[in-house]
Amino acid sequence: MDKKDELKQLKESLLMQKKNGALLLDDDGLAKCDTFCEGYKTFLDRSKTEREGAAYAVELLEAKGFRAWKRGDAVKAGDKIYSLNRGKAVIAAVIGTDPLEDGIRLSAAHIDSPRLDLKQCPLYEDNELALFKTHYYGGLKKYQWTVLPLALHGVIVKKDGTSVTVRIGENEGDPIFCVTDLLPHLAQEQVKRTLAGAIKGEELNLLIGSRPFRSDDGSDLVKLRIMQILNEKYGITEADFLSAELEIVPAGRARDLGFDRSMIGAYGHDDRVCAYPSLAALLETENPQHTAVVILTDKEEIGSEGNTGLQSAYFEHFMIDLADAFGTQAHTVFAKSQCLSADVTAAFDPTFSDVHDRRNCAYLNYGVCMMKFTGARGKSGSSDASAEFIGKMRTLFDEAGVIWQTGELGKVDAGGGGTVAAYLANLNIDTVDLGVPVLSMHAPLEVVSKIDVYMCYEAVLAFNRS
Repeated sequence: MDKKDELKQLKESLLMQKKNGALLLDDDGLAKCDTFCEGYKTFLDRSKTEREGAAYAVELLEAKGFRAWKRGDAVKAGDKIYSLNRGKAVIAAVIGTDPLEDGIRLSAAHIDSPRLDLKQCPLYEDNELALFKTHYYGGLKKYQWTVLPLALHGVIVKKDGTSVTVRIGENEGDPIFCVTDLLPHLAQEQVKRTLAGAIKGEELNLLIGSRPFRSDDGSDLVKLRIMQILNEKYGITEADFLSAELEIVPAGRARDLGFDRSMIGAYGHDDRVCAYPSLAALLETENPQHTAVVILTDKEEIGSEGNTGLQSAYFEHFMIDLADAFGTQAHTVFAKSQCLSADVTAAFDPTFSDVHDRRNCAYLNYGVCMMKFTGARGKSGSSDASAEFIGKMRTLFDEAGVIWQTGELGKVDAGGGGTVAAYLANLNIDTVDLGVPVLSMHAPLEVVSKIDVYMCYEAVLAFNRS
């Protein structure tokens, strides 16, 4: 062996070799990625809100033989069960052949995304224009939400207890809505604002109408006309907004992005891009050794608060009831369980490269990203997975042929963010973050690689079968 070959062999044996996934997959492999992502795009279009995501997940689960389960129901190895929490969060499981006390294989993702919510008294008229007042939800850049086609989704619960589903702006022929912005000719003062304050929260007002009720008497005639339309369509009065959950999201469908169609541009990749692969992997899991569980949860974007977020007890109580059905205790199950906290990470963006550590960031097309820790600056809010658990996942993914990479959200002092990992690790579960790299995260249009989406599915599927 000459020196050149010896050097090459030494590099291959001792140094990490990073390679674009498109160079590692053959044509059949790339076709699998593309085909899988057609189902994912449908999920995105059907799941613009957490309620819609939970409902569509239940639809997919029931089509694969899963049944609703509650405490006291009989359950055995091979059974497929799910629990729906208040229409906004789902837990589903395939019962394994090993005793439950040997632990579960848990994947957890969230199905809420940054958006604009309507305030409780949203409808008003100003100079013969009808508008809705909004309150933004989650960490977003407010200026990105102006002059976009927007849609209205959600539910209105009337005083008699009946519920009305609202979804306007998505179908051909539907009207759309928008938040207006100031024309540049008159924006001399506005452009002096900082970027963070370019649009203020109280300026995120949704334009919804301009034609008045045909009368020369009274005021608020445009508002009255809008209310008449809503009453005719939904049977509601203005007071019914008090008990409504109405969300403003970007209108339109998920689309292939790029001449090569290698990416997907859409609203809500964070975190439906991990939720769908996790759910799809469970749907393909049959008779696993360990019980495989997936959580699709709510409220992650505002700290996982509330009774549908993972800081609540709903998952722990589900596991207490399931453990009781097998004559064991949940804390015993948790101690031997493993979890993939499936949430996105930032993809390297060459336009804004200064916030990334190039040696420790995720790249599009390099596969699903395993993150030892998340959090901010000094790892605040992170569970920081152990070396032992990382070692197990490395071996598992490599043996399963999963294309994966490591990374972190950004440079140490650049900022940061958390996931649900900490709340699951607090239950004494071995937990690591695993997710898809995203460009333009939290924007009305985010970008992901089809290869990375499919590799997230392959990683969770291998995990479920381990």
